[in-house]
Amino acid sequence: MNSAYISAIAALVGSAIGALASLATTWLSQHGQERAARLAQEMSRRESLYGAFIEEASRVLADALTHHVDEPSKLVHLYALLGKLRLFASANVLARAQEVMEKILKIHHLLESDFHKIEDKSSIDILREFAEACRKDLQHYTRRDMPTGP
Repeated sequence: MNSAYISAIAALVGSAIGALASLATTWLSQHGQERAARLAQEMSRRESLYGAFIEEASRVLADALTHHVDEPSKLVHLYALLGKLRLFASANVLARAQEVMEKILKIHHLLESDFHKIEDKSSIDILREFAEACRKDLQHYTRRDMPTGP
């Protein structure tokens, strides 16, 4: 075989390897960016859902403390948020959300007149465990999916 052919083939193989390396680097970079975007979108969705549940539960709790529930429809939005949590939240967050619902319903049924008759006012902070579970879930989700550095 002629040395000119060997040089030409070596040049072509070198160019092919360089092109493949460039292609692989581009693909890996794009894949990493897409993964980061998906993570950010998922975190945003969870934060929004958790916040909406806290806001609605707070509103319904305040209503339970100041009024006697005569319309179950006031709880519909909170039940809808609980259903959404079942789609996206971890088991721990979901369990805490269900506890919040049970406590709100209990307060609705137990209160006969007004807020001032409740002896232990610290028991009204029914969202604390839910919020802590959400924080842990978001931190765990972030740590689990964070790309590892060099």
